[in-house]
Amino acid sequence: MRSATRRNTLLLILCTFMALYVYDHGERFEKHGFYNILVFLAIYVPLNLTLGLLYVLWTNIDNFVAYFVVVILIGSVTVCASLVHYRGEFDRGLFGKLQYLPTECNWVGPNIPFVDLLPAGTQNFWAGSSHCKPEQHHINATIDRHGALHVDCSDKKSQIHIEILPDTRQWPLWRKSMWNVYNTQVLKGIKQVEYIPGEPVVLDEGAQAVVVRCGSSSAIATRVSPSVDRLPLYIPPMESDTRMNSSTHKLTTDWVDVTNIMIQNQFKRPNVIYLMLDAVSHRQFYRRLPKSAKALRELHRPGLNQLNELYRYHSTGFSTDNNTKAMYFGEITPSNPNPLPIWAYYRDRGYVTARLETGCDDWVKEYSGHYFESQDYSVGNRSLDYELSSPFCMPEYYPRTGNAFGNFKGPYSIVARCLYGRYVHDWAFDYLYQLRSELRRKATSTGQGSSKNSRPYMITAAFLEGHEGTGEVLRTMDDALAAFLEDLGDSGELEDTVFILGSDHGLHMGINFAFLQNGRIEHQNPFFVMSVPEQLHQFAESFQHYHGSEKGISPFAANEQRLTTPFEVHHTFRALADWPKVDGDNWKRSLFAAQKAGKTCDEAGIGANFCMCKKQ
Repeated sequence: MRSATRRNTLLLILCTFMALYVYDHGERFEKHGFYNILVFLAIYVPLNLTLGLLYVLWTNIDNFVAYFVVVILIGSVTVCASLVHYRGEFDRGLFGKLQYLPTECNWVGPNIPFVDLLPAGTQNFWAGSSHCKPEQHHINATIDRHGALHVDCSDKKSQIHIEILPDTRQWPLWRKSMWNVYNTQVLKGIKQVEYIPGEPVVLDEGAQAVVVRCGSSSAIATRVSPSVDRLPLYIPPMESDTRMNSSTHKLTTDWVDVTNIMIQNQFKRPNVIYLMLDAVSHRQFYRRLPKSAKALRELHRPGLNQLNELYRYHSTGFSTDNNTKAMYFGEITPSNPNPLPIWAYYRDRGYVTARLETGCDDWVKEYSGHYFESQDYSVGNRSLDYELSSPFCMPEYYPRTGNAFGNFKGPYSIVARCLYGRYVHDWAFDYLYQLRSELRRKATSTGQGSSKNSRPYMITAAFLEGHEGTGEVLRTMDDALAAFLEDLGDSGELEDTVFILGSDHGLHMGINFAFLQNGRIEHQNPFFVMSVPEQLHQFAESFQHYHGSEKGISPFAANEQRLTTPFEVHHTFRALADWPKVDGDNWKRSLFAAQKAGKTCDEAGIGANFCMCKKQ
């Protein structure tokens, strides 16, 4: 009788699981049943193994209960001590920590970081190696300044094939839809060429990347084309010129011009580099990227450039959608049709603009494409000089058909993101190094050994390693990001470049977010740090002293402890693009001015449902 009952119960459970799987086995926000299964197994399997082990020990060890109580007591003390330590770590940053001020909002609820008790790799150790398997054959592929591709493969017997990837910058919006359109268009646009050793393949101007295949192995080669000295100064069309008042189509003139100060101090218009780490909270950055955190600390060099961190930086919504709209548009719902992103604002003012996407998507199309009057419009052609995303649409990384955002393949997967024997982000950093080298080369080619006479540049890049449910894949990026930060410091670039490393929001999936208040706080507290050249830093402090509503304070020190959002980042971007002219409204709303003390979520533009920082 008991045997039949157990058998029927087990059968009922299995049928229930099967019914739930049939009902929802999706891997997206709307339907994410398959991810729920993984979370259930991550809890169910270890829990039952533990209970089974305890039962075996109880039946085989005398006085097991007494031993068990002692172990529980020791474990409880250890866990409590660890939680006290990690609770302190939650507040710490590069050089300071979050201060619990009575005049400012504070994180709400019991902020207990249980997730810090889990050793690194615990949540996805079962998903396979966190390293990329090297390709069987070594391929050395380079593109020289004349556009000639040179290839050498260690497998001398195999034929070498070249796949020239399309330049997506000029594509219209409809070709960049992320739902199995963009990747399909990239694959259709590939030009196949057979490589003959000793006879380099000359690429057309504009082609940014090729895939080289030799036997069973492949590699990516990228370049920056056309060269920066061949780029004409962009003249925006009058109807969309961001320098003009949208209602009068006349150049706006309500400025404070500090050109004389800039000339006296021999300070050029600052370059801007923004790296966005999707779904990385303030604490998650330090939890998973310790080498990068160490490299960041070394970038703070008063007298050359200064680093500042925002401790109460708060998201404006749930996901990338609202947060990046606030950052790139300055509003969550664009008030005008055909809204242009912030990089168009820079290009209209003489900047060279470049964007790197590592998820086979286009930000403008994905989050604001429906605001455009025509899907034949090319925002990339209007706003960018360089764009790279096509290598990250290759089917070895991004599924050719079906769901591209699954748990085990694609830009949101819980396994190591690999492409041709390297991490996806390694290929992306290769291009960023090339961009920085090319954009600064023109200045040094004049023989002056300085970048003071070059056109300024604005680079934005998006990395998705933080966007997955386990929170573990981000660790794979630490070495590459730390090396990039070290190179930024060694190059001297930060003396004339504003560098921002930040996120749009914290992790909005996984066990910590689903079950604990700490996860919900981290979700609304993304990482943000900004390096500012010394002369610009001093100007901002002087401007605050003479023109700010609060005198005698540093805007940077004040903002570290005040409630800030992507809206302030947007105005920071705009203030930088306008320099050496200062638009009083943009400047006062930017991070170069002290933001209002005691600001509430409502005043900051944060919806009540998302507010995690309130006055006690």
